Amino acid sequence: MALISSSTITCPKCTFSKTEVMPTDSCQFFYECTNCKVVLIPIEGDCCVFCSYGDIKCPPIQLNKNCCS
Repeated sequence: MALISSSTITCPKCTFSKTEVMPTDSCQFFYECTNCKVVLIPIEGDCCVFCSYGDIKCPPIQLNKNCCS
């Protein structure tokens, strides 16, 4: 399976979506919506904002690693 390096994040507050490049070796814990400026944090149980709000899980999860470092 090929690693996918971008994910479309959808803001739960304003529903604005934007495609972002994900870090390949770590998780992103905070993301500011470019539309409404709310700062997103992972939902409990998820390791990063891409796993919570993106259409593609983060690279470490795609590679079946336990969690991000």
